[in-house]
Amino acid sequence: MVYTGDFMNKETSNQLVAKASTLENLIDYQEGSVVSRTIIDKKAGTVTLFAFDQNQGLSEHTAPYDAIVYVLDGEVEVTIAGKPVNLKKGEITIMPANQTHALSAKTRFKMLLTMIKS
Repeated sequence: MVYTGDFMNKETSNQLVAKASTLENLIDYQEGSVVSRTIIDKKAGTVTLFAFDQNQGLSEHTAPYDAIVYVLDGEVEVTIAGKPVNLKKGEITIMPANQTHALSAKTRFKMLLTMIKS
C-alpha cells in the first residue's frame, strides 16, 4: 500500500512556508507500507518525503531526471546501475538520470527525494 499526500495545497502549505520545520517529523511510518508526501512540485523539479516500513522498497526502474536521496532516519540499500549503495541517517547519494535504480529498506527509513528536471 502506498499513500501519497501533498503539502502544497491551501490547507497545508502554511505548515511549511516561512516557518522552521523538522523534515523527519513531517511524515509518519505506516506498517507494511511506503508513504510519500510531496513538498514541492514545480516544472523544474520535485521535493518529496518518503517513509518506508522495514522490508518495503521500490522495484528497479529508471527516471529521466537526476535525483538526490538524503536519508533522514534508518537505513536503506539503493541499487544504482547494479551497484549497491548502503545509506544511513545523514547520508546522501545521487541517482543519475536514465540509470536503473531500486530501493530496499534495511530498517524503517525516511528520505527526502529531490528530483531535478532541467
